[in-house]
Amino acid sequence: MSRVGKNPVTVPANVEVTLSTSEVSVKGPLGTLRHRLVSDISVEHEGGKLLVKAANGSKQADAMSGTMRALLANMVKGVTDGFEKKLTLVGVGYRAQAAGDVLNLTLGFSHPVAHKMPGGVKVETPTQTEVVIKGIDKQQVGQVAAEVRAYRKPEPYKGKGVRYVDEVIVMKETKKK
Repeated sequence: MSRVGKNPVTVPANVEVTLSTSEVSVKGPLGTLRHRLVSDISVEHEGGKLLVKAANGSKQADAMSGTMRALLANMVKGVTDGFEKKLTLVGVGYRAQAAGDVLNLTLGFSHPVAHKMPGGVKVETPTQTEVVIKGIDKQQVGQVAAEVRAYRKPEPYKGKGVRYVDEVIVMKETKKK
C-alpha cells in the first residue's frame, strides 16, 4: 500500500466531513469543497480522522489511495486555513492593481492585461509590484497563479517578468562578440 495513503488525515473539530458512495464533502469555516471518489478506494471517517484504503490490491488502487489521501488533506487545510500564492513583478513600469475580481496588469505590452478571477479565488495587491492570490482550493489557486505568471514569464538575462516570491531565476550571461 502507498506510504502516503497509510497516514490518516486529522479532521479538526470545526470541520464537517460528509461521505457518500461517490463523493466526499468537506465543510469548514472558509467554505465547502467536494470531490468525487474513485471506485478503487474507500474512505472511512473514524474518531476525527479520515482513513483511505485501497478497495482491491491492484497497483492502480494503491496509487489512487495516496493521491486521494493528499487531496483530502488539502481539502481539510483549505477549508480551515486556505491557500495563497504570492507573485512579484520585476521590471521597470510593471504594475498590478486589483479591482474587485479583476487583476489589472501593466507588463510592458502596448495594452493593459485584465485577468478575471474565477469564483472562490480572491486577489490582493499590497503594493504595485506584489500580487497575493487566495482561495480554499489548492489546485485552483495554483492554476490562477500560473496563468498570471504566464502573461510575462521571467526572462533569464535581466530577470524581468512575473515570478513567484520564492522562485529563483538562473541568470544567463549576455552573448559576447
